[in-house]
Amino acid sequence: MLPEVEAWLRSRTSSSDDWSLPWLLQAKGGTTISVVLPARDEGETVGEIIAAIRRELMEEVPLVDELVVIDSRSTDDTAARAAAAGAVVVAQDEILPDLKPLDGKGEALWKSLAVTSGDLLVFIDADLREFRTSFVTGLLGPLLGDPGVVYVKGCYDRPLRDIGNGGGRVTELVARPLLNLHWPLLAGFVQPLAGEYAGRRAVLERVPFVTGYGVELGLLIDLLELAGLDALAQVDLGRRVHSHQSTEALGGMAAQLLQTSWSRLERQDKMIPLHEPSPRLAQFRRGEGGHRATVRDVAVAERPPIITVPGYGSRPGE
Repeated sequence: MLPEVEAWLRSRTSSSDDWSLPWLLQAKGGTTISVVLPARDEGETVGEIIAAIRRELMEEVPLVDELVVIDSRSTDDTAARAAAAGAVVVAQDEILPDLKPLDGKGEALWKSLAVTSGDLLVFIDADLREFRTSFVTGLLGPLLGDPGVVYVKGCYDRPLRDIGNGGGRVTELVARPLLNLHWPLLAGFVQPLAGEYAGRRAVLERVPFVTGYGVELGLLIDLLELAGLDALAQVDLGRRVHSHQSTEALGGMAAQLLQTSWSRLERQDKMIPLHEPSPRLAQFRRGEGGHRATVRDVAVAERPPIITVPGYGSRPGE
């Protein structure tokens, strides 16, 4: 590990327990805070998360100003449960309707900038179980404590069935090797693909968002280039429990990470491309007649910095 990364780990890594609610409230001052949950078919968990944030961080303590769920074409009762629990629910495809709709979590995150008004944005995945509001307060701590910090990633233990910390398979097999190989300054991030993170609006407006699974990797690489390592931080949130994907699904995620890293390597002049990467992924399933190939598109679409999009300035609060 590079010496500057070791120094960064010491100075820019904290725990959610380091940031008390009274301290956060005092540090907040006139800063406005939005919490965003991108959600697709998360009716089992989204209501409990929303209810906890409303109760503990909006009603009992006025820390969070805005709580928004971006519904990504759910076919279950995600939207109804989120609204009943007290969130503002906005359908992904109704935001910036003049643009052609795209798929993926990153699309929901990018569009959330257009329907929120907070100076700071906290992103929380909607499939979390055993959710604690310290996920929100921990991510806010470094941003409220140091104006030089622009982006904060969560880190945690990720149990997988009977394996104490066996989650994060795509992180360990794909993302971490990629970062150590090509962006070693990011090697200190414990969970580079964490779905819980927070940032300053003024900075998030200035970077592109990959619309699919590569959004977290893309943001980390692009914000390093834009703001530098010392402007990034991470917070230990303890333990994260959520549903896990099949190995086949993880293969598709890994393919999107590779596509995302390819585009960044090319954009940053870290390689000389001699061909276009294939957007197709072939995987195999055994059927009655043997193994059958299933081929799908894993191309990575990307939204530009939202500040460049006509109509963005008319978002709430403008």
